[in-house]
Amino acid sequence: MTGALHAGLILFTVVVVSESEPTPVGTDRTGDLHGQSRFVHLTSQWALVLVNDSLDIFRAESSCRGQFSSLSTLDQSEVREGAMDLLRQARLQSPVWINSTSELPSKPLPLSKQYLQFAALNFPKTSREGFARINRSFPALSSISVCVRVQWDPEWNEVSTIFSYAAPVFTNEFQLRGQKDMQGRIVLALIVHGKHLPYKASFANDGAWHHICVTWSSSLWAIYVDAERKDMGLGTDTSRDIHADGILILGQDQDSFGGNFTEPFFGNITDLNVWNTSLESRHVRALNGCSAMSQVMLFSWNLGHVISHPSVKEVQALLFCPERYLKMKQISDSQSSQPTAFMNHLMKLSNNSQAVLGQQPSGLSSLGEASALLDVSVQALQDTRQEGLQPEDMVSLIQLLSLAADVPLQPTDGANHSEESVQELSQHFISVADSVISQDNAFKWQAIKEVVNGPMDVVKSIDRMVTSLSPRLMAESDHVTFQSPNIKLAVQQQRLWEPTKGSSFCGPESEKHSNPDCISVPYQKIQDLHNNGFHKLTLVNTWYGSLRPLFNPEENISMVPTVTDGSQRYLGTILGSSVISTTVLGDDQPVSTAVRFQLHHKVQNSAGAVYEPVCAFWDFTLTPEAGGWWNTKGCKVVSKQYDYTVCYCNHTTNFALLLQVYEDQPSPENKKALQVLTFIGCGVSLCGLLFTFILFIVVGVPKSDRTTVHKNLIFALGVAELLLMCSDWASANEAACFVVTALLHLFFMASFSWMLVEGLLLWSKVVSVNISEDRRMKLYYVIGWGLPIVIVVVTLALTVNEYKADGHCWLNLKTGTIWSFVGPVVFVLAVNSVVLCRVVMVTVSSARRRAKMLSPRSASKMQTFDLTWAVTRPVLILLPVLGLTWLCGVLVHLSIVIAYIFTALNAFQGLYIFLVYAVYNSEVRNAIKRIKEKRKALSFTNCSQPTTFTPSQRAPKTSWDRSPPTPSSPETSETSGPPSSICTSLVIKNESFRKEGFVGFAFKPTSGNQVVQLTAFKQSGC
Repeated sequence: MTGALHAGLILFTVVVVSESEPTPVGTDRTGDLHGQSRFVHLTSQWALVLVNDSLDIFRAESSCRGQFSSLSTLDQSEVREGAMDLLRQARLQSPVWINSTSELPSKPLPLSKQYLQFAALNFPKTSREGFARINRSFPALSSISVCVRVQWDPEWNEVSTIFSYAAPVFTNEFQLRGQKDMQGRIVLALIVHGKHLPYKASFANDGAWHHICVTWSSSLWAIYVDAERKDMGLGTDTSRDIHADGILILGQDQDSFGGNFTEPFFGNITDLNVWNTSLESRHVRALNGCSAMSQVMLFSWNLGHVISHPSVKEVQALLFCPERYLKMKQISDSQSSQPTAFMNHLMKLSNNSQAVLGQQPSGLSSLGEASALLDVSVQALQDTRQEGLQPEDMVSLIQLLSLAADVPLQPTDGANHSEESVQELSQHFISVADSVISQDNAFKWQAIKEVVNGPMDVVKSIDRMVTSLSPRLMAESDHVTFQSPNIKLAVQQQRLWEPTKGSSFCGPESEKHSNPDCISVPYQKIQDLHNNGFHKLTLVNTWYGSLRPLFNPEENISMVPTVTDGSQRYLGTILGSSVISTTVLGDDQPVSTAVRFQLHHKVQNSAGAVYEPVCAFWDFTLTPEAGGWWNTKGCKVVSKQYDYTVCYCNHTTNFALLLQVYEDQPSPENKKALQVLTFIGCGVSLCGLLFTFILFIVVGVPKSDRTTVHKNLIFALGVAELLLMCSDWASANEAACFVVTALLHLFFMASFSWMLVEGLLLWSKVVSVNISEDRRMKLYYVIGWGLPIVIVVVTLALTVNEYKADGHCWLNLKTGTIWSFVGPVVFVLAVNSVVLCRVVMVTVSSARRRAKMLSPRSASKMQTFDLTWAVTRPVLILLPVLGLTWLCGVLVHLSIVIAYIFTALNAFQGLYIFLVYAVYNSEVRNAIKRIKEKRKALSFTNCSQPTTFTPSQRAPKTSWDRSPPTPSSPETSETSGPPSSICTSLVIKNESFRKEGFVGFAFKPTSGNQVVQLTAFKQSGC
């Protein structure tokens, strides 16, 4: 950790040069709270601070850590010149502590706030021809990330193309465009493989610079604006690679390969970079903070590699990037001028506390000083519990913990501090740490993310503190435990030549779980340490109940899905357990060994979601600009149960369970089968609805409120199913898909509204309702058409940017938009369920009355049949008509079989309505019967043939009615003889003849006996 400012000079003491992040260039002299002079030199990338204090190397490093900085390296000429300038300003020639670049594993990347200058391209509105071409050849890409900084012209309202990548075989290969929406914001959309994804990601049209990143990999895409993920999804139909040898154009859309530019961009563009990988959220955050990335880039912003149109001019842009040094200075000044309630109370308890909790450069010199500060801090925390901690207080306390953890143990400390006092210091340390990482402060970390690396900075301080104090803690006992509401820490010591006492450690017991979170070192691994020559083993185990390592506790963790068979859709990864850790010291030196741990799930499987546990640990070496990240290397799942998982890792560190969240979805085969079934069912239903509607009009069904309601329901449902069949074709066009979505919403909503009217009409027939038919129909039209129109219009007005789902033409399921359909539907189904129950009760009551009228011998048998039919008949008839088959949708997530049943019942709903309203509708059948009878009457005279029966033929029992024939009646007819020959005419009702046959008898006088002639007429089939 040492190096030389001047060659050959050995460094020992006096001055620290600490390295923070970029600020404006210049040198400044400040004073700390102790009156010591401090010199600051601000370069284009770093803030160099020269502190005039006598420190050894250990305390020099501790002092830098306490200010969230590090010892400076002099590997850059600008830094070396700044350091020399600081020494000249201070008029010091003493040696300084610096970091040796050869011993640094990686250089910390800055996360700070600062204005930086970039070379930018200006696209003026004076010309629509402006463009810039990236002079770079691109390979075929299975993944891609493009990040750019954009300053939009606030007065431009039309669609603009930020960049477009066209390949020789496909022009719209990869493109980012934007436009102003109705709210005046700029909305962004991505085009991949020619498919236009939705306009959803947005930023304010304020004329300021905005950082935009788009990522794509295997159809998974995301859009980030100013380090926040604004949109993501699986939005492309194919997962093929992006074609190679394309042309990347800034500011224009390529309608042909490298030409025919349209949809120009007006404003400024700078800092465009391209990677052949899909960046994660933490990378985007670092880029937004002007931090360098370790990933190799396909293209790095350099105007020397950009060919511009003459109208495009180069300008200099001043961008605001995160800066730690200025944020720390702001917090320090704020605490000095306007101290918080906690700091005020702390200063009352101790006049020296505020100085150390502020910017104390020297650190803490002894355990006594650290113990006193921790003691008053704990007391101040207890006294100001109601007010809570402010972000500035959290920074001060994190500094205190870092400095206290680095207090060097002096030989005199053993005499001055007993084991009891060291344990008290440790308990106070844990109490302060608990207050900082408490769940109450979960959302306060965002305010200080430019300064600290998150809650894991506290964990690092705890590890350093316990490792440093473990010899004193174990001086007189083999086991000691410290506990607070969110932290439990245990230190145990074993002498390896003695029989082992076990190495298991468990967190606090919980009422919810029978077994607590536990971690242990396998017995065989302890024996291996003994065989390797270790004599004493110290185990430091810690449990954190409310620790959330990320700044935002609700932030999704980027991770590759573990389930890739297509049966489930990956939604994201979350921290799903407490954090537990083990540090192993062999003869007071850190060693790594395998561990086994069991952690309970903090979230349980919910309806439609499945959680897949992943064993992980926090790796401080990953992404140092963010303080580390989750890693799964060397860890595996041993067993998993409903509420806990057992893991095995081959090293020691801080462990947790990450739960990957999946949504059940049908397999590709089932998905295809359901689509085919839906299409066929909708086609059959559409034909059934069309036939029913035609029958209602053609056959002359008498007009009534019931037939009017039927016609409106048939029309609304028919249009809805026609739109549903066409929605897949409309999804290729964004505007058409939006219109189809709105129409689907309207007509399906109207269908359910008329189903509600069907229920209300049925209720009015079952229960007496004193309301005129005209007034009732007006109410029905308001419910059937007025209510759906109001719902759709209000929904569009409130959620126009989040109205449509991504990738298909239907309402957005990820936002609250879907409830504008689901809510009314649930209400309709509830009302119609009550109506159905009432109808069943009435029919059962009628069946019982009929049963009482039967003879006693058959009453029991008939009563059972009638009651069964009284329940079954209205259910079969009314379930599809009232829309109650949609109740199956609540259970679809439980089984693919229910999904098939739900699809079949609702896809064929039109067929059910055809059967109920047409085939088995008495009004329709009577109308058809009347039409048939009229046709028979018209064709009777021309299409009849006589048939004569002799009196000897046997005939069944007949009933006679003596009456004169009526020529106009279709039920009588004259005989074929002359009128003068008839004495008497009879009309006979003979049950052996078909209804279409008519029978007449004529008594004719003859020359001898009276003869009866029977003549029957039947249709000849003409």
